[in-house]
Amino acid sequence: MVYVTAQLNVENTEMLAEYRSKAGDAMAKHGGKPLVSAPSPKLLEGTGAAPDIAALLSFPDRDAALGWINDPELAPVHDLRKSAGASQILLLE
Repeated sequence: MVYVTAQLNVENTEMLAEYRSKAGDAMAKHGGKPLVSAPSPKLLEGTGAAPDIAALLSFPDRDAALGWINDPELAPVHDLRKSAGASQILLLE
């Protein structure tokens, strides 16, 4: 099992809503599932602002997580996320 964090600063709520309607199926294609999503995460330590949204995702293994983020068929779904605002996706191994 590996984990992925997704952090997003929302600039376009309509694109975010469209992304959310497709994101679950896109993750499931590669065995991924959301574990927790926080619409207002709190920065406990460090500098800078916390993102508007943070999520923790799980995938069966590294290859599944990489398959999800690099799947050409899912590029339109990832483009929706990118259109919603600045995002950062981190693989935790």
